[in-house]
Amino acid sequence: MKQMWNSLKIAFSMYSRIPMPKSEWTDENMKYTLCFFPAVGAVIGLLVILWAKAGAFLDLGILAYTAGLVLIPVFVTGGIHMDGFLDTSDALNSYQDREKKLEILKDPHCGAFAVIACVCYFIAWGGAVSEIRPDLLPVFSCGFVLSRALSAYSIASFPMAKETGLAAAFSGAAKKQTVRISSVFWAFGSLVLMCLFHLIAGMLCILAALFTFLWYYRMSKKQFGGITGDLAGWFLQVNELALAVCLAVLANII
Repeated sequence: MKQMWNSLKIAFSMYSRIPMPKSEWTDENMKYTLCFFPAVGAVIGLLVILWAKAGAFLDLGILAYTAGLVLIPVFVTGGIHMDGFLDTSDALNSYQDREKKLEILKDPHCGAFAVIACVCYFIAWGGAVSEIRPDLLPVFSCGFVLSRALSAYSIASFPMAKETGLAAAFSGAAKKQTVRISSVFWAFGSLVLMCLFHLIAGMLCILAALFTFLWYYRMSKKQFGGITGDLAGWFLQVNELALAVCLAVLANII
């Protein structure tokens, strides 16, 4: 139990800005960290629902309401996954060879393509979430769990592009079979809830999640020879945007 508690603390310390008691980042304590990664998504999903209720109670305008939905994931995570999205955008748009792309991922400087990708992402993200009806918000909230479950599964299962970095460290320390089982449990649970909340929306989200996951696998192997922490963050952001867009489209046709 102590090991699990330490892994939980490390998961929230790494993947969120939620204050947690300190824990040593040893291989022993990090064995089950990825098992608790989707729990951060559950917190985000709960806050999204609470914000929606608060918005309705306060009768917020569409801009203020949308701003809250857009910023909640950023405030909770500190933007760690968006950082990976931006680094990956820079690398992909460099059109360099594999080794150069991996160097760009490590570069702390922000390139022009990262800035462009960031602006485009938040415009698309804000536009999509503003169209999601209240009855589809529970489905949307489950997406934060699903994206993290799939990301955790990839870190425990996909080949690594390099032997150093946070993803490699977490992958190396993880009890991989346990992480895979846990990730499947989280993913299956979130998908079941999506379908229970709204069957058509749930099925559409399943297709979108599978498509982005397969795209992530193929792209990472082809462009980088495997995954890194930045690529895992890139996938998480792309997956969540894809789900939001699907729900926005659905909200306007049914």
